[in-house]
Amino acid sequence: MEEQEATGIVVGVDGSPLSVEALRWAARLESGVGGPITAATAWQFPVMGLGMYRDKQWGPEDDARELLNQAIGDAYGGSPPRGLTTLIASGPAARVLIENSRGARLLVVGSRGLGGFARLMLGSVSAVCAEHAACPVLVVHAPTVKPAAGQAEDADAPARSWLA
Repeated sequence: MEEQEATGIVVGVDGSPLSVEALRWAARLESGVGGPITAATAWQFPVMGLGMYRDKQWGPEDDARELLNQAIGDAYGGSPPRGLTTLIASGPAARVLIENSRGARLLVVGSRGLGGFARLMLGSVSAVCAEHAACPVLVVHAPTVKPAAGQAEDADAPARSWLA
């Protein structure tokens, strides 16, 4: 049985600022890693909605597609990397990313997503991916921005990338 060579970068996208930054990191690393970028997001039906009426016009997959397209636009503007593909899959985010790490050369995730506890250093999805992915994992953290002399520190200001 012949083994297939690993190619490309899989990026976990949940719409958070760090997932947008993960997309930017993937573009920076693409030429060195080799292969195209796959921007991946996962969706699930809300637990509360299982026994409730669902609008036939609404679906979480559509919301996931919109979220993914918005994140790609935020990361790359009108110029996404050549060969960029998207993946919208049903299931828990960590499972979807780990499954898609098979055959990839790199998995890139943000250290914190939209859910959970804001004070954690590493989110549950990024921690599970770092532990179980089938390829190397890059966990993108927001760099700490020190205010310039004479400026007050704004705790709510978005972090700026030192690689810009």
